[in-house]
Amino acid sequence: MTSFTRLDYCQYLLSSPINYTLTNLAKHLDGVSHDRIKRYLQGVKLTPRLLWEQVRLELIESPKAYVVFDDTVLDKSYSQKIE
Repeated sequence: MTSFTRLDYCQYLLSSPINYTLTNLAKHLDGVSHDRIKRYLQGVKLTPRLLWEQVRLELIESPKAYVVFDDTVLDKSYSQKIE
């Protein structure tokens, strides 16, 4: 079974400019399912500080640049309820 880590998730957020879904991430990882990533994220606390520590060396500073992490959940037509 392939492991999935906090670093894997942070690297995905950095490298995916458009589609940040767990389904998209799972499609790009051999041996890691959407459900496994979801369980991992439900059990780990990813604070802004932890994410920043993982990505800060990859960024080029600019007074006109922004880094935005958005955890918005979009309603899906087939879902019963999203909290």
